[in-house]
Amino acid sequence: MGFARTCSVALVGVEGVVVEVQADLEPGIAAFTLVGLPDKSLTESRDRVRAAMVNSGAAWPQKKLTVGLSPASVPKSGSGFDLAVACAVLGASERLDPRVLCDIVMIGELGLDGRVRPVRGILPAVLAAAAAGYEQVVVPECAAAEASLVPGVSVLGIRSLRQLIAVLADEPVPEEDPAEQGRPDPLLAGLRMPGTGEATGLCAGAVPERDRDDLGDVVGQMSARTAMEVAAAGGHHVFLQGPPGAGKTMLAERMPSLMPRLSRQESLEVTAIHSVAGLLPPGKPMVDVAPYCAPHHSATMQSLVGGGKGLARPGAVSLSHRGVLFLDEAPEFSGFVLDALRQPLEAGHVVIARSAGVVRFPAKFLLVLAANPCPCGRFSTTNDFCECPPSAIRRYQARLSGPLLDRIDLRVEVEPVTRAELTARGARGESTRTVADRVSAARERAAARLAGTPWLTNGEVPGRELRGRWQARSGAMDEAERSLERGLLTARGLDRVLRVAWTVADLAGHDRPDAGDVALALQLRTGIPRGVPMAIGSPA
Repeated sequence: MGFARTCSVALVGVEGVVVEVQADLEPGIAAFTLVGLPDKSLTESRDRVRAAMVNSGAAWPQKKLTVGLSPASVPKSGSGFDLAVACAVLGASERLDPRVLCDIVMIGELGLDGRVRPVRGILPAVLAAAAAGYEQVVVPECAAAEASLVPGVSVLGIRSLRQLIAVLADEPVPEEDPAEQGRPDPLLAGLRMPGTGEATGLCAGAVPERDRDDLGDVVGQMSARTAMEVAAAGGHHVFLQGPPGAGKTMLAERMPSLMPRLSRQESLEVTAIHSVAGLLPPGKPMVDVAPYCAPHHSATMQSLVGGGKGLARPGAVSLSHRGVLFLDEAPEFSGFVLDALRQPLEAGHVVIARSAGVVRFPAKFLLVLAANPCPCGRFSTTNDFCECPPSAIRRYQARLSGPLLDRIDLRVEVEPVTRAELTARGARGESTRTVADRVSAARERAAARLAGTPWLTNGEVPGRELRGRWQARSGAMDEAERSLERGLLTARGLDRVLRVAWTVADLAGHDRPDAGDVALALQLRTGIPRGVPMAIGSPA
C-alpha cells in the first residue's frame, strides 16, 4: 500500500482554490479511479498521465489506484491538474519521495510524450497558492515568467515530466530539445481560447499602442476632445452622439493612450483576468497598459457580461477592467444586453450565478458609447437632411434606456466635420502626449487627495463621501441643485456632476471645484450650454 499527496489549484472565476491531490495504491485489479468532482477534461487526465509516465521512463503501477481531489465540494475543470496527478502517483509508487511533494503546488498539462504544456490562469493560480502560504510552484517553462510576477514564491519552470522527476529525485536533469527558432512552439497550441483572436477586438494585442493612434489626427471636435480628456482623467463614462464619419470611433480608439499606465496592482488584476481568458500574448506575461475592448453589436449577454456553460468565464466588461469598453453603434445592441451593464457600472464588479457555482469578476471599466442620432444618421437641429419620420427617431433613441444613460457622466454632441476643418493645413489639435501629460498630472492630484481610501479616481468615489469630505466651494453647486429641483438631474446625476467637477478642477489645478468647474461639468452632463468654454482652463 502506498500513499502520496501534492497540491494544485482549481480556478473559480479569477480566484483560485488550492486543491490537495492524493494518490492511493492498494493491492487488487489494476484500475484508475479519479474522484473529487472532476469535469470531462479532467477525467481524461487518466489516459494522459499514464501515457506521459510510461513515455518518460517511469513504470505505471499495476495496482488499484485511486486519485482524490480535495476539497471534493469544489468543481474542478481543465487539464492543469495533470502534473500534480502524475507526481502524486509517482510518490505513491515510491519513484519519488512523498515528503518532497507535500509542500509543492504543481500546475500544467501533460502531453502523451511527457512534455508539459501551459494552461490558462497561471497567474491567478499562483496568487492563490501564495495566499495559502505555499512558497514553491512548478509550472510549464513557457509560463514561468507569468508565474514569477507573484512575489515571495519560488518558481520552477520545466519542459517535461522527465525533467521534473530528475529534479525531485535529485538526479541529473536531462536536456530537452528547445523549439526551433522561427517555428511555432507546439507547447503553446490551444492556449488561447477559440474566438478570442485579433479580429474579435477582445485580445490584449488589440490594445491601441501609444503614439500609434494620435489624438491630433482627429479633426475639430473641441467639445468631444475635452470630454475625452475629462473622462480619462477621472474615469468617467462617455456617450458620443453624432453623424457617421464625425470621428466618434477615432476618439474612442485613442482613449487608452490618454490613460496612465497601470500600477503594479492594477496590472496583476488585469493580467489575471486575461490569463484566465487565454488572451495573454506570448512573450508578454504582464499587461501594463489600459485594455481596450470593442465587441460587435451582435454580442450576446454572456459574451459581454460573462457566462457560458458550467462555471462562467469573463466577458467584455471584465476583459476591459481598468481600461476602456467601447460599444459602437450602441442602439443596435440588444436592450437586455445594454441594461445588463447597469450593475457593473455602479458596483465595479459582476456576479454570475450558475448551477455549477457563483463567480465574481472585477469590472471597473470606462464605458464609451457611440451612436448616430437616428437610423439614417443625418438628424440635426441645424439642417433638414434627415429623412426619418419623428416616430422612427424616437424609437431609435429610446433603445438606450433612461436608467443606463443616467449612469453616463458625459454626453457630447459630435458635430459634422466642416470643409474648412478638413482641408486646413498645419496643426489640427493637441497630440496624445500633450493631453496624456495633463491627464497624468490630474490623476496624481486626485491620488494625493484620495490617499488612504479604497478609491483611485474621482469616478469611483461615492456621492456621500464627496458631499461630506470633499465639498465644492461655497455656492458652486447652486446651479446644479436648481437643475435637480427642476427635474433636469436625478440624485445620482447630481453626484456624478460633482465627481466630474472635481476632475475638471484637478485638470485646471484648482484645490476645490468652483462655479466654473461645476458649470462645465453640468454642460458635459446635460448638453445644455452654460456659457463656459469647452477647453479646460480657458478664459470665459
